[in-house]
Amino acid sequence: MVGRTESASSALNPLDNVEELLCDQNWIYDRTDDDCLRVQVKGRSCNYQLLFIWQRNLSALQFSCEFEMKLAPENMTAASSALLDMNEESWMGHFEIARKSLVPSYRQTCLLRGYEFGEDNAYFEDLIDISLAHCERFYPVFHLLSQSGGANSDALSLALMETAGES
Repeated sequence: MVGRTESASSALNPLDNVEELLCDQNWIYDRTDDDCLRVQVKGRSCNYQLLFIWQRNLSALQFSCEFEMKLAPENMTAASSALLDMNEESWMGHFEIARKSLVPSYRQTCLLRGYEFGEDNAYFEDLIDISLAHCERFYPVFHLLSQSGGANSDALSLALMETAGES
């Protein structure tokens, strides 16, 4: 394993930048400790819980965007198949379903070693915007999977289709 040296930038915490961005958006957040930040965001389709976890030893930021819904247990087989289709289209992160809570989320880990944390928060703004866009894109799929009896293959196929425009 290659040895790591402590540099000035590695002592900085990217959650400080995320916090600035959230303040600029007037979003209420909870910074539970130095390495964890949580915020609820209203999307077009539902509310989302954004979770940022800084792992200093890895210089990695774990990001999760949880849907405010729970999937119906009887739809988990259909959900597994839908996850394969959705994740095949996603090149930055991945969708998953928490085994115990059955809450869907979109997750990714950002490696930030060497990243200069300045006043420009564009990186974190893009992270949030792109993740929320993915969640909104596939909201209809998770909505169907949250309904008892709502996960028939025809309805899921339609929900997975890319559409032009909105209704």
